[in-house]
Amino acid sequence: MSSRPIGDYALLSDCHSAALVSTEGSVDWLCLPRFDSPAVFGRLLDEAAGHWTIRPCGTSRVTRRYVPESLVLETTFRTPSGTVMLLDALAMGHRERGHALGASSPGVLLRRITCTSGSVAVETSFAPRPEFGLVHPVLSAVRGGLSAYGGAQRLVLSTPLPLRIDGSTARGETGLKAGQRIEFALSSLPAWGDAEPDPWPGGRINRRLNDTVKGWRSWTRIHQGYQGPWRDEVAHSGRVLQGLSFTPTGAIVAAATTSLPESIGADRNWDYRYTWVRDASFTLQALSTSACEKEKATYFGFLAQAAATQLERGANLQVIYGIGGERDLSERTLPHLSGWRGSTPVRTGNDGWRQHQLDVYGELLDAAHQTHPRTEWFAPPTRSFLLQAAETAARRWREPDQGIWEVRGPSRHFLYSKLMCRVALDLAPALGATPTQVTAWRHTRQHFRRAIEDEGWNPHLGAFTQAFGSSELDASALMLPLVGFLPGDDPRIRTTVAAIASKLTDARGHVRRYLRDDLASEEGAFLLCTFLLAHALALIDEVPRAREVFETALSCANEVGLLAEEISPTTGEALGNYPQAFSHIGLINAARAIGHAERARRNS
Repeated sequence: MSSRPIGDYALLSDCHSAALVSTEGSVDWLCLPRFDSPAVFGRLLDEAAGHWTIRPCGTSRVTRRYVPESLVLETTFRTPSGTVMLLDALAMGHRERGHALGASSPGVLLRRITCTSGSVAVETSFAPRPEFGLVHPVLSAVRGGLSAYGGAQRLVLSTPLPLRIDGSTARGETGLKAGQRIEFALSSLPAWGDAEPDPWPGGRINRRLNDTVKGWRSWTRIHQGYQGPWRDEVAHSGRVLQGLSFTPTGAIVAAATTSLPESIGADRNWDYRYTWVRDASFTLQALSTSACEKEKATYFGFLAQAAATQLERGANLQVIYGIGGERDLSERTLPHLSGWRGSTPVRTGNDGWRQHQLDVYGELLDAAHQTHPRTEWFAPPTRSFLLQAAETAARRWREPDQGIWEVRGPSRHFLYSKLMCRVALDLAPALGATPTQVTAWRHTRQHFRRAIEDEGWNPHLGAFTQAFGSSELDASALMLPLVGFLPGDDPRIRTTVAAIASKLTDARGHVRRYLRDDLASEEGAFLLCTFLLAHALALIDEVPRAREVFETALSCANEVGLLAEEISPTTGEALGNYPQAFSHIGLINAARAIGHAERARRNS
């Protein structure tokens, strides 16, 4: 099984797919040609599932960073005899700049190792295992490198370094002196057809590495509008969100991986390489801060197209969609993989798509409002679908559901679901609803308020709870002031925030989603919820405490600024799929809220 810490990895992206690279210079995760494709390298989930390592022979001290304003990774190895620097990137399309970043990415992994001082012996181990390790390809030498045959893909490794082939693994070693370097490129093409391998000579690799850096920098430099606290961290989180974007459609994956567990050795292992409607309004708020209207419009355009359906016939609005708009994401297990630290089952697909979640109606309408506040900007089919979504929220809000966290137990009357149905009706009149609809929705909204305030409030706890009539706290109640249901100075909001901070925060200062659910294992603390607490504290004007909580969450980032989904309450290490879009979204939104609160204090 694989046991390397999740936080040991750095992300590479070409806005089509993603790779994860360890501090040892090993690519242990790569899916081609899409985020949701089967892995070519999957050592992240099983030692035998493939990797590609480039590193010095022997021991070394390692430091790494992203090349400034990019997601091109620079890893420096210092050995007793000298220093080498490894540069890694997934290539962007030739001369792609700004909003065109990723439009024609070739699906090529570029690597270059350079000796910067002294002399260093370096080695490489190339072990492709397509289809999550099911395929052990036949390796053979070709002009300019070697080729891997087997399965639905043909892989071509371009390098001038002579490699020894041993079964389905190739290895090579050489010595480098100061100023010397070796370039590598891994490309793929369909196994069927007349296309021939296209070796990448060293000059081409160097040009495309430089061009990819320029592409990332051009994107960064047109997205520098945020001027508040933690500006560098917000900008970097914006790049991570762009790196998790699938440019052909505008979808944003929840994370680059599948089956990294929320609890070690247990059953909380899900595939996050899809897009959740639940994340929509959070994501658009973050894009408003770290990106621009272009990214917002593209993302909402994907959601509107993927989600559109005839809700009037009684169908549920689906919760999760594939990055190409796919709806059937049926879950299956991969029993041949042992999982990260023995955490099984390893899954592809996500059966959350079958769940009934009422909050998604509010998320969709809020996303529409944030993207196009003027109704005339919506095409008639989109407006009609959104009005159907509002009508469905008004009609079905009394039903139980699985809630924002997609519990896999019985349906319940979750407070957050009711809250977001109300948000749907708050925003729907701007879509051009009829006077009859507006009147009916106004009446329904009054029922929402009474129900939430009466049935969602627990006077003994002095807090809004997870579900109607419940005595359980849930961090999603922090959303009450964030969506404007009650102001930050309402005493019930202040005591709810205090209760969550007291009862759901672990000894390390991280916030859990809730205390228990219907799964046997216990999960870690949820980084998004820690950022939500910081956000809510800013809204109730507890700014110094908000900063403290924010910094606690921020300290969980690794040395290249990436955040996981959860944090172990016992060890403090990263858990869950990685890097997690929701965590970076929470960072951006909380930083903005704290900045607003600090400016308000200065101006008062």
